[in-house]
Amino acid sequence: MQKITPMLWFDNQAEEAARFYTSIFENSKIKTISRYGDAGAEASGRPKGSAMTVSFEIEGQEFVALNGGPQFKFSEAISFVVNCKTQKEIDELWAKLTAGGGEPGPCGWLKDKYGLSWQVVPATLNELLGRDPRKSEKVMAALMKMTKLDIETLEKAAKEE
Repeated sequence: MQKITPMLWFDNQAEEAARFYTSIFENSKIKTISRYGDAGAEASGRPKGSAMTVSFEIEGQEFVALNGGPQFKFSEAISFVVNCKTQKEIDELWAKLTAGGGEPGPCGWLKDKYGLSWQVVPATLNELLGRDPRKSEKVMAALMKMTKLDIETLEKAAKEE
């Protein structure tokens, strides 16, 4: 068990969301689903037998999804960065994560259909931005014009004189 595990608060879509996320990423799985029993259902107002928490794993990272009710919503203050090796991987993950009502955002950010924010970026982005300040500025200028990131365009910007 990892020491720190992100807990994702959903109204009543925890199981659906966990299945959605594990269908997108190759090395992923649902680990356990705990369901509301009599006492939990009475205390929470959730239906008996509905999912209370769903433990799942994506690429070795453990998560827990909780059906906690409508009180809290996701915001861009928290996002998950997905480092991609190829443009094909960026394109595929972008399409899958925005499917079903997700929203593209600026600079490689998007919200999935549950409102959770993701950053789908090239694995080399930190290296491209970490070069000398002049080249970093050019990469940042190119990045700021994009929604879904394009590796070739960012690499060209890094090579500009």
